[in-house]
Amino acid sequence: MKLIVGLGNPGTGYQHTRHNVGFWFVDALAELNRGVFRSEKRFHGELATIELNGSRLYLLKPMTYMNRSGQAVAALSRFYRIPVQDILVVHDDLDIDVGELRIKSGGGHGGHNGLRDIIASCGNDVDFLRLRIGIGHPGNSKQVVDYVLQKPLPEELNDIDAAIQEALTTIPMLLNGDLSQVQQKLHSRN
Repeated sequence: MKLIVGLGNPGTGYQHTRHNVGFWFVDALAELNRGVFRSEKRFHGELATIELNGSRLYLLKPMTYMNRSGQAVAALSRFYRIPVQDILVVHDDLDIDVGELRIKSGGGHGGHNGLRDIIASCGNDVDFLRLRIGIGHPGNSKQVVDYVLQKPLPEELNDIDAAIQEALTTIPMLLNGDLSQVQQKLHSRN
């Protein structure tokens, strides 16, 4: 793994919304490892570089809005010649309960517009890792857009924060290629 992409929407109006949990994750990882995000226009986002377990990791927050996240991922991965298999995308997921975590390699976009655009921008290659952070579902598909663009309730925020902290502990294992161990740890915590 060489690139971790946190998905979200830029701007203070979106900063604390459910759709931005990917940004929250990479912000926390950067803070733990003294990484500083800087605007990188050529990559259409904010980029931080950290060293972890002797490996250099790029952390990216696309500033293109969710639906155009692939533009940033493709630009950075082409420039640094990072294969899709060495990318982890961290994003919110409506289909799992608040605070639950799931990680997998490959698969479809599951209706997530950020993933859809990344897949399309990477030549329809789906072999990147996905860390899914559960935000729950509003119960009615007509309410989804408003729901993801709202702040979580305080108890939901506590669960999401705890999930992010747990997921952060697995990054060294992922760097060692221990996906099955990470899956066992994250999937059994709930």
